[in-house]
Amino acid sequence: MRQEDVRELLDWFLHHQREMPWRSNPIPYWVWISEAMLQQTQVATVIPYFHRFIQRFPTVDSLAGADLQDILKMWEGLGYYSRARNLHRAAISIMTQFNGQIPDDYVTLQTLPGFGPYIAAAVVSIAFEKAVPVVDGNVLRVFSRYWAIADDISAGRTRSAIFSRLVPVIQHVRPSQFNQAIMELGALYCTPKSPACPKCPVRSGCEANATQQVDRFPVKAKKAAVPHFTIGVGVIWHGGRLLVTRRKEDQMLGGLWEFPGGKQLPGEGIVDTIRREITEELDISVTVGDPIQVVKHAYSHFKITMIAHHCTFDHGDIKLKSASAMKWVWPHELQELPFPKANTKIIDTLLKECP
Repeated sequence: MRQEDVRELLDWFLHHQREMPWRSNPIPYWVWISEAMLQQTQVATVIPYFHRFIQRFPTVDSLAGADLQDILKMWEGLGYYSRARNLHRAAISIMTQFNGQIPDDYVTLQTLPGFGPYIAAAVVSIAFEKAVPVVDGNVLRVFSRYWAIADDISAGRTRSAIFSRLVPVIQHVRPSQFNQAIMELGALYCTPKSPACPKCPVRSGCEANATQQVDRFPVKAKKAAVPHFTIGVGVIWHGGRLLVTRRKEDQMLGGLWEFPGGKQLPGEGIVDTIRREITEELDISVTVGDPIQVVKHAYSHFKITMIAHHCTFDHGDIKLKSASAMKWVWPHELQELPFPKANTKIIDTLLKECP
């Protein structure tokens, strides 16, 4: 990268960077929590979550000593819940292996749960000023255009090549400022669609801009079609309370509570799906009643349409076959437990029906 472009980039960042709480106080713990939250999530969404999380768990020690259910509840709605479970596991490791101090070494950090190359680089560069390039989606996009890289940016070799080309660049600047400047540039100007090239501080050295091929980059392999599943769930009532189950820790959305149910089979009516899934999961019999709500939700690799019905418990001794725990709760107690986002929409409707 040309030295004059580096200077222009850093000057631009100095005057145009957005205010973020972890930027004003870039201590290792704050940087770590913010970067974990920012994976797959927009800054505007993260900021209120960050404030609540830090208020509830202000130190590594407090996070390590917290109940995972409390952590998941604070994370509720952010998605990608493995991030929250890894935060807890890593905090425990930091307390037991590193005397409560977050390591300042790029390689050592990657031995901790949830610390891949990206978060490790972000923490050591932003919090400790170590000269390690951060390579996230924004950085890949910026430099695939700046250097007109025609390789697939989703390939590991492309990420490694950009990392290697940035190593000598970052040696001569403040790593925290350089890494954040590139990420900010990708977020604000060098966007996936309709990039603001005339405003870009590094446009004079950008090969894609010089050859008027900005729209050609970055190169990405075509994604496979996203599968869709219809899910039937039952809100099972008995004596004024309703039944919820907790997913196993090693499952997707592990540790979160949910209403029992599962995927609709081909040719199966949704009422039959709910009745069958409840019998398979819990070994009980229910009467499926009125519908409550239809919820559409997208995960990273698939989409669902969740259809919820009221159910009445008939008979049977509950035997958990695919869950780690169950409980009967009063409607208002639902708000005390961590649920996936699709379930929280159903809960909102239930609480309106029975405040």
